[in-house]
Amino acid sequence: MKGLSEEPSYILELLEEGVTIDDVIDGYISEHALVERSAFVVGDLGALMRQHVRWQTLAPQLQPYYPVKCNSSPAVIEVLASLGLGFVCANKAELSLVLEHGVPPENIILSGVCKQLAHIKYAAKNNVRHLVCDNQAELCKIARGHSNAKLLLQLTTEAHAAETSVAFGCSLKSCRYLLELARELGVDVVGVTFHIPPSCPDLQQAYSHALSDARCVFDMGAELGFSMNILDIGGGITGSDFQLQQVECAVSPLLDAYFPPLSGVQVLAQPGTFYVASAFSLAVNVIGKKILNQQWDSLAQGELSTKDADFQYYINEGVYGSFRRKLLGATIPAPSRALCTEELVYPSSLWGPSLDQLDEVVEHCLLPELSVGDWLLFSNMGANGLEELTCLASEPQLPVYNAIYTADWYGMQEAGVALDGTMKNFSLINHSAVFSPPSKSL
Repeated sequence: MKGLSEEPSYILELLEEGVTIDDVIDGYISEHALVERSAFVVGDLGALMRQHVRWQTLAPQLQPYYPVKCNSSPAVIEVLASLGLGFVCANKAELSLVLEHGVPPENIILSGVCKQLAHIKYAAKNNVRHLVCDNQAELCKIARGHSNAKLLLQLTTEAHAAETSVAFGCSLKSCRYLLELARELGVDVVGVTFHIPPSCPDLQQAYSHALSDARCVFDMGAELGFSMNILDIGGGITGSDFQLQQVECAVSPLLDAYFPPLSGVQVLAQPGTFYVASAFSLAVNVIGKKILNQQWDSLAQGELSTKDADFQYYINEGVYGSFRRKLLGATIPAPSRALCTEELVYPSSLWGPSLDQLDEVVEHCLLPELSVGDWLLFSNMGANGLEELTCLASEPQLPVYNAIYTADWYGMQEAGVALDGTMKNFSLINHSAVFSPPSKSL
C-alpha cells in the first residue's frame, strides 16, 4: 500500500484458533495508546488467498493480473506472486518491486499510454516484453526503446469515456493505423486491452460493444500478419462476489462467441480491488471534538437524544493521507467499529487533521459520543483507488501489521504454494494477547 512502510523482511503474526484480527487490532491500540497514538493498518493476508479461491470459483476462464498501483505493499505482492498471479505495472518502481519478488517477466505487463522512455528501456533490460499502447507517439517511443516489445493496443470504450474527461484508448479506425505503423516499424502486436468501469449501468451492453471491437482488432491484426493471442478485459471489478458474477455472466457468452477456447486466446482481467480491499483495516484516533447544535434535515423527529447534539470529530488521518481517494470522488463509508461506553448515537461528521475545508472524510454518520483519544476502525481499506495521489515527502508513513489465520496459512500449503521458497521474506511469530484492552477502544 503506497504510503505504508514495511521492511524487506517483515513479521507475519500467525493467529491460532480462537484469536481473531480484532484481537490483533485491540492489542496494537493498547500499544499505541501508550505512545504517540498514531494511526496504523492491520492486514489479514489470508483474505488474499480467500479472494483468490473465490476468483477461481466464480471466474475460472479469466486469468487474474493484479494492478500494482491498487496496493503496492510488499506483503501483498509476495502473497499474490506465490499464488501465481500476473502483474500490471505502471512505472519502473512497480516493475522493480514485482521483479524483486521473483515474478517471471512474461507474467508482467507495463501499462500506461504515456510511459517515460527510461521506464520502457528498463522493461527491455529486464525482458518485460508486454507493453500497452494507444497512440502513434507512444508506438514510436516503444519502437525506439524496446525492439522486442509485444504490444497490447488499448481500446477506448463508451463506458470508460463517459466516466472520465480524459479519453484513453484508441478507436477502431486508429487501431488499423497503429497496426500498419507497428508492422512498418517492426514491432509485434499480440493483443488488445480495454476497461469497463464498475459504475457502468449496463454491463451487458458495454462488454458486448468492447468485445465486438476487440474481435475486429484481432481480425485486422491477422490480415496484417500479426498473431494476436492476448485479450485483457481490464479492471472495474470490485470486492463483491455479486459484482464479479455480474461481470462473468456478461462476459462468458460473449467470449464463447468471439474468442472461443479453441481460438487459443488468453483472457486476462485486472482484479485489484477484488483481491485487496477487504484485507486491510485502518485504525485512527480521535484528536479533536466539537459539539454543534444544528440538526440534519434527513433525520426523523425524535430520533436524536434529548440533547439534540451534533458532533464534529477530528481524526489523525484525512483526505491528504489514507483517505486520499475521497478527493477522486469516492465515498468513504462510516467507521465499521466505534465501540465505547455510550450506547446512544448522534449525527456526526469526521474530519482530517489539516483543518482544510476539503479535509472532510465522512460527511454524515451516526456514532456514539466519542472522547478525544478514542479509536475508530475503517474496514475495506486495502485499495487506494485506480489512481493514487502521490504522497508528500513530509507525510509520515503508517505502520502496517500483517497477520494470517493458521487455517489460511496451511490452506496455502494445501493449495500447492511452496511457502519456504516463494514467501521467504516473512518472519512468522505466534500472536499472543500481551496487551490489556483499553478502557475505551474500538
